[in-house]
Amino acid sequence: MNFRKRFSLLFFFAVSCAMTAQDIPFDFTIGEKYNDRYKFSNLLTISEDGTGGTFLVRSYYSGIVLKPKGYFIEHYDANMQLINEYNYKLRDANLVNGYVANGQIYLIFLNYDHEAFAYEYSVHRSPLSGMNFTKESLLKISSQEVSNPLDKNYYNRNFSSGFTTSVLFNAKKNAFVISTHFKKGKNNQHFIYLFNANLQKIIAHDFSAEVEEKNYAFENVAFSNNWEEAYIVGKAYFKKRRFQTTERKFQYELIKISRSGAQTQTFDVPGKFSEALIPIVKGENLLCVGFYANRKDNRYNGLAYFNINPRTLTVNSKKYSPFSEQFMMDKFGREEDKVIKDLVFKNVDVANDGSIHFNAEEYFVTRSVQANSSGGRLKVTRYHHNDIVSAKLSAAGDMLWARNINKAEVTQTDGAYASYSSYTKDGNTYFFISTSAENPQLMSGDRLLFKQGFSRNRNVFVIKLDENGHLSYKKLIDDNEARLPLMVSSPLVNRLENKILFYAKRGSKKQLVKVSLN
Repeated sequence: MNFRKRFSLLFFFAVSCAMTAQDIPFDFTIGEKYNDRYKFSNLLTISEDGTGGTFLVRSYYSGIVLKPKGYFIEHYDANMQLINEYNYKLRDANLVNGYVANGQIYLIFLNYDHEAFAYEYSVHRSPLSGMNFTKESLLKISSQEVSNPLDKNYYNRNFSSGFTTSVLFNAKKNAFVISTHFKKGKNNQHFIYLFNANLQKIIAHDFSAEVEEKNYAFENVAFSNNWEEAYIVGKAYFKKRRFQTTERKFQYELIKISRSGAQTQTFDVPGKFSEALIPIVKGENLLCVGFYANRKDNRYNGLAYFNINPRTLTVNSKKYSPFSEQFMMDKFGREEDKVIKDLVFKNVDVANDGSIHFNAEEYFVTRSVQANSSGGRLKVTRYHHNDIVSAKLSAAGDMLWARNINKAEVTQTDGAYASYSSYTKDGNTYFFISTSAENPQLMSGDRLLFKQGFSRNRNVFVIKLDENGHLSYKKLIDDNEARLPLMVSSPLVNRLENKILFYAKRGSKKQLVKVSLN
C-alpha cells in the first residue's frame, strides 16, 4: 500500500439529526493472522466457494525490479481458517476478472499472441479441490499489439490506439459481456459477446454499423432474468473532428443486445444531459438512474430517473430532481461557485418497496513529473477517491434525499485500501471507511473533521445514512484490535447472512475480518 502521507476525511453532519453509535448494530470478528510469502501483491478477485468459505486471487511481484510472477490463490473456510494456498505461476499473463461457479474457479485472461498477431481472451479453470487448471480460448481478435487495450478512463477515453476492449460483469457474476473494437484504416469492427457463467456464448453481435459515427466506451451492464438480453450503458463519443467549446463530444446511450439484434436509446433533451447512468433490472422492470447536467460541460446538477420498456426501450416516464440547497451545503459549506463533477457509480440497491439507493464516488486521475533520488525525472500517476454521493429515489423516481460525504484520498498504486464499500439493509445504508484518524472533531457549520493520524495501523469507521437521510457514525474497529489495514473497497458481501468479509494485509502478514449486521 503506497498512500500519500497527507490524507483527510471530512464529513458533514447535521447535529440536530445526529444518532448515537448504538444505532449502528455491527459486530466484527478477526480471523487468525497468517504469514505470507509475497510482500508485494494486489487483490484481484474475492468469491464465495459455495459452502461458506472464500477464495481470493492475488497477483504477486518479486525481483530487484518488481515484475509480475504469477497468481496466488487462497482458500478459507467459513471460520476464516486458511485451508489451502496455491501458486499459479503465469508470467506475462493479464488477469481481467475471476469468479467461482459450479464448483469451479474461473480466471479470465487477456493476452497477446505474437505468433498469431491477435489478442486472445482465455479462461483458466480448475475444480475447487485439487487446483488443476485447464485453459480454453474464448475469443481471438486480430490486431497489432497496443498499449493498455483494457485501459478504462472515464473522461477521456482513447480510441486511436487501434484496439480497445472491455469486460463487464453484473454484481452476481452469473453473466458477462465482452466488447471488442478494432480499427485500422477503413477496417472498423466492433463486436459484443454475451456469455453466461458456464462460458456458453449466448450472443455474438456485430455492432460495427453503430461505430461509423460514434465510438463507444461501455461502463455498466444488467441482464434479463434468463440472461438472453444484455442492457449496456456507455458513453458514445461523436467522431466529428472539430467541436465548438459549447458542444458536447459524447452522450450516454442504452444498448440492448439480444439474439434478434441491437436496439439503442438516448436520453438527452434540451437543457438536460445525462451523466453516469446505470441500468437496473428488477423483475419485469428496466430502469436507468444516474445524474444529469444542465449544461454541456463536465458538471452534475441533480438526479435522473428513467423507466424504460425492456422490449422496445421506449421511455415510459422520466424524472429530473435537482440537488437541494442542503446537499450543496453538505458538500461545499458556504462556498460559492462550486461544481459537482467526476462521479462514478459504486453500487445500487433496489428495496422490496421499489425505492432505489445508489452511491457514487468522485473519482479522477492526475499525472505529474517529479524528481527521483538519482536526479532523474519520474512520471507519477495518482488516483483520487474523493467525495461520496448517496441518494434515495422513490419507486416512482422522485428524489427523497441526497447526501454528500466529503473525503479526500489519493493513492499511486493499490486502490483496494482507499475508497470505501457500502451495504444497504432495511432502508439504511452503511459505509465502511479506513482511516488513521482517531476521533472526529466538530467544526462550524455542523461538520465533522477526521484528522490524519500518525499510526501505521488504521481504524475502520461505519457511517450510517438512515431511511430519511440522517447521518451517524461509529468507530467499528480500533487500530489496536486490527493490526493490519483492511482493503475496504474490495469486500465479499453475503446478503443472505448480512455479513461482509474484508481482506487485511501488510507486508508478510494477512488475515480476514468479518463484519456482521445484528
